[in-house]
Amino acid sequence: MSIQGFKSRSAAMLRVAATLSVTLFARGQQYSADRPIGMTAQQLPAYLQHAGIQQHLNQMLPMTATFTDEGNTSAPLNRWIGKRPAVIALVYYKCTMMCPQVLHGLASGLKESTLIPGKDYDVVIFSIGPADSPADATIEKANFVSEAGLPGIAGATHFLTAGDDGIKAISDATGFEYVRVPGPDGAMNQFAHSSVIIFATPDGRLSKYISGIDYPSRNLRLAILDASQKKISNPVDLFLIYCCNYNPTVGKYSVAILRVVSFAGAVTVMVVAGMIWLLTRKPNGKVYV
Repeated sequence: MSIQGFKSRSAAMLRVAATLSVTLFARGQQYSADRPIGMTAQQLPAYLQHAGIQQHLNQMLPMTATFTDEGNTSAPLNRWIGKRPAVIALVYYKCTMMCPQVLHGLASGLKESTLIPGKDYDVVIFSIGPADSPADATIEKANFVSEAGLPGIAGATHFLTAGDDGIKAISDATGFEYVRVPGPDGAMNQFAHSSVIIFATPDGRLSKYISGIDYPSRNLRLAILDASQKKISNPVDLFLIYCCNYNPTVGKYSVAILRVVSFAGAVTVMVVAGMIWLLTRKPNGKVYV
């Protein structure tokens, strides 16, 4: 194949790659994270607009609010937070959507962080479901401890439940917003909320938010070390992934990650296009096939 022919083929490949990039990105914009596949929207529906996150950095946690742990011990929050940095997540234990992924991502990240639970940090998980019980908390804690597989993690991990007052206290303090939505059976027993983990200093002040369901160990380590030194991070733009994306207009759950996948596909195509361009920019010598 001649150099001129190789350039022509490469140019055609670049045009195809560019077309795919535009198509994938446009498709990702058409499918919003709050609508089922096949529906398009440019903004979140009203019910998800009240299921986001307000970053309350430097806000004190409700240290005197009452919670109950997996061992059925009820006490003020300062029983579990107040000695070391705390890694916090708000979920609900009967969730079968995104909440288990949040806990899995946290367990996996902590496992690789090299920090020591009970010495460097504690893990405190709050349920936003008033129907969740200490028995539910026990099951979820056992799963989390098993996934993390770290010495001392059981003693440093606390899965808490509370009544309406306690749930409101922790959600208000952290800026964690959620709304009740109907499950597949129509019962109002599920919650739409975002996926995020939060860090607190040893004295109970909020220091950092990390959104998503995948938490790299390096990010966790830095956030915990900053919290241990009582450093409060600056607000950051959070790319929110919503749990329990229920659309009441059609009675179905949507694929919240579709836009992310579409964007990632577009980026991949553009990277490949860039590599082709670099390889064909200055051919050296003869090209053989």
